[in-house]
Amino acid sequence: MSALVKSYAAVDLGASSGRVMVGRVGPDSLELAEAHRFVNRPVRVPEGLRWDVLSLYAGVLDGLKAAGQVNSVGIDSWAVDYGLLDADGALLGNPVHYRDSRTEGVAEKVWATVPAEELYAATGLQYAPFNTLYQLTAAKEQLGAAQRLLLIPDLLTYWLTGEQGTELTNASTTQLIDPRTRAWSYDIASRLGIDLDLFAPLRQPGDPAGVLRAEVLEETGLRGPVPVTTVGSHDTASAVAAVPAAAGERFAYICTGTWSLAGLELDSPVLTEESRAANFTNELGLDGTVRYLRNIMGLWLLQECVRAWGEPELGTLLLDAAKAPALRSVVDASDPVFLAPGRMPERIAEACRASGQPVPRTPGEITRCILDSLALAHRRAVEEAQRLADRPVDVVYVVGGGTRNALLCQLTADACGLPVVAGPTEAAALGNVLVQARAHGLVGDLATSRQLLTRTQPLTRYEPQGDTAPWREAEARLAER
Repeated sequence: MSALVKSYAAVDLGASSGRVMVGRVGPDSLELAEAHRFVNRPVRVPEGLRWDVLSLYAGVLDGLKAAGQVNSVGIDSWAVDYGLLDADGALLGNPVHYRDSRTEGVAEKVWATVPAEELYAATGLQYAPFNTLYQLTAAKEQLGAAQRLLLIPDLLTYWLTGEQGTELTNASTTQLIDPRTRAWSYDIASRLGIDLDLFAPLRQPGDPAGVLRAEVLEETGLRGPVPVTTVGSHDTASAVAAVPAAAGERFAYICTGTWSLAGLELDSPVLTEESRAANFTNELGLDGTVRYLRNIMGLWLLQECVRAWGEPELGTLLLDAAKAPALRSVVDASDPVFLAPGRMPERIAEACRASGQPVPRTPGEITRCILDSLALAHRRAVEEAQRLADRPVDVVYVVGGGTRNALLCQLTADACGLPVVAGPTEAAALGNVLVQARAHGLVGDLATSRQLLTRTQPLTRYEPQGDTAPWREAEARLAER
């Protein structure tokens, strides 16, 4: 390998699987290869739904061993969830899964102390029942035994290095960060009785996070010292960093996977009451940016149906969906009714029946309903983000696992009436790698990193077909519910 090319291990943890990817970065090259993939299987125990975080950590260690010698390691994962440590740094039980039912009805208790309007004006975070703030309110008794709270990527970083920190982009999903100051909102925390001393000091993407402990080196076979670098540890922050947009381009993005995160990259948050009512969130990104976006249920709807159907071949399902009538039935892909696992085909059918639409019967028809509904949700989010932020766009970038779904990408272009550029698929891992490479002086700023992505990663462009009138009609149908 050329001395100008360096290797970085990106630990990228999703809601259903984790992987360790190796990125090789040079002055004009960027290659990504999978070293190890492992299952992330939550476990339902009598007290509720929990993450098997020890299994995840074992997968990370196996992945680093498979990766071989690297110049740095970075970790990103899903947001909002955390582990609690005692005074000796030992984990106090498996972290609670964000789909656990413990936060049901908690938001209303929080709003009784801090009204929803005030909470949004202070933190800019959309309402979601699983926001860390609501989890902490539900867990007041457990917090009494804890000396430290670490978000999931920070917890794994601590086990690798022995050092504790709280990465900023992920901290911004807790509903305890002021997006204007990019620091803790002590007023909100104080009013709700949350002790911010539970959190380790804030870290920025690119900050050093320690080096691999001797025991980790021994288990993985790596030669030390191997630094661990703080990346955009919320996987969406890393994915948005890997949007291959040109400098100055007016773009929207959709990060697709279990969730669809659709919105804009801004210089400052949008904290208006209208924005709150539209349920847009202001999460922090790299280089002082704000990820102004809406959470949409995403391909979780299809993943759950596929699981219920006994794991049929996805390609066949998509072919059948392409033949099904367009926009025959649609559901609100942001409806919390679809949040919990189980019975997804039946719940989609029930939603169609309740709204007076034809009920999809076959897997192909249900799949088409899901993809039409996601494209419609993408359209609504992109249109409303432009209006609320007063920021018009000319193109939509789709990154993440959904880029493999050509039908969804084309439907999104059709619904938005805008070109869609799909790729890269492994956006979160690439954003993770690029932040590491930048921290070690191998690439430049965000714009330079995106230029490198454009030159090196396969991208597919989808032009909108037809007019948007059928999508407007479908949107009106949902609005009438």
